[in-house]
Amino acid sequence: MRGRTPFAVLVVVLLAAGLLGLLTLNTALNEGSFELSRLQRQTTTATDEQQSLQHQIDQNSAPDALARRAAELGMIPAGGMAFLDLGNGGKVLGKPGPAQDSPPVKRSTAEPWPTKQQPAPSSQPSAPAPTATAGDSVVQINPGAPAPAPTGGAAR
Repeated sequence: MRGRTPFAVLVVVLLAAGLLGLLTLNTALNEGSFELSRLQRQTTTATDEQQSLQHQIDQNSAPDALARRAAELGMIPAGGMAFLDLGNGGKVLGKPGPAQDSPPVKRSTAEPWPTKQQPAPSSQPSAPAPTATAGDSVVQINPGAPAPAPTGGAAR
């Protein structure tokens, strides 16, 4: 029996090492599988967001949406258009015309960049106006008298 004991121990050690190797390999594959699942979810989310943004771009670049936005900005359709046919010696194709604006453009009464209310300027020109106060970024400018026009000097 003494001759078989080292062989039996060697076989048990090899089997144990093989089982531990399989367990390690299985664990590594499962970790890779979890990572793959996470990356697939990220890809799906990013693809959905990209498709949503592309849909928004398509909606905003449609001709009716562009025309509506241009009208909101006060733009009007062009009048008659003309084109130069350079291959034909610069011949004018079409009849140019001015753009026609039928309704007046409504202007907003809201201030685009609201500022702090400033006190009304005093009627005393000798009092110096403050240029800036602590914490404010408002600059007040006092206009000076216009410069005298140059008198006709001798030109050489």
